[in-house]
Amino acid sequence: MSLARRPSRPGGPAADVVKNGTAPGAAELCFRARGVTKVYGEGQAAVHALRGVDLDLPEGEMVVVLGASGSGKSTFLNILGGLDTPTGGEVLFRGQDISRANQRQLTEYRRRHVGFVFQFYNLMPSLTARENVALVTEIAEAPLAPEAALAMVGLEDRLDHFPTQLSGGEQQRVAIARAVAKQPSVLLCDEPTGALDSATGVRVLEALKTVNDDLGATTLLITHNAGIADIADRVVLFADGRVREVRVNRAKKQPREISW
Repeated sequence: MSLARRPSRPGGPAADVVKNGTAPGAAELCFRARGVTKVYGEGQAAVHALRGVDLDLPEGEMVVVLGASGSGKSTFLNILGGLDTPTGGEVLFRGQDISRANQRQLTEYRRRHVGFVFQFYNLMPSLTARENVALVTEIAEAPLAPEAALAMVGLEDRLDHFPTQLSGGEQQRVAIARAVAKQPSVLLCDEPTGALDSATGVRVLEALKTVNDDLGATTLLITHNAGIADIADRVVLFADGRVREVRVNRAKKQPREISW
């Protein structure tokens, strides 16, 4: 499976509400999901995490994914990121089917195209901010310099600080810099502000917006905080393993303008 690098960022979406998660006539798609299911276990113990997800996600957008715990949003994010595979259905990345890729192909897909940001920072405590980011740049095809990635998230003055010398928000921004240093096509963020207070969370959202604007990476951000949806190009609501609603923001807000 050979996957192309990111094309140029498209124009804006065409509708305010997208029926069934699909958008006929929309800009070039980054992801196209059809009938995606995920079942864990068998028989009476089976857990149906996804129950037939249909969703189109155009290139270059900032997408906020909302839903209660257990709604399927993290499972779907993991499938988009190549960390998991669906039980049924199809997921296309730029027209190529990643839902049937083998483990070697998924590893290559993640290495070339996907950056991950999680609620917990997963930094190496014995390495500085610069060195934590450099871990990724050593294996990437066309990486940013660690200094450039850290400057993008406002940490140019913290290059040689260790994680214990950084606040929680600064550590999360190092994690974002690490994810974007390889210049990914896709940035997947699972509750990146979940452990942060509102002021710190806003700074993290500003860093993510800068990455989305400057690199054009298609960015998906999972959150329980409905107020964060106001910064998105597109908002996806999950419930009971399905996409219940997709809406497009015509009047996006800046992170500092949202109600936390």
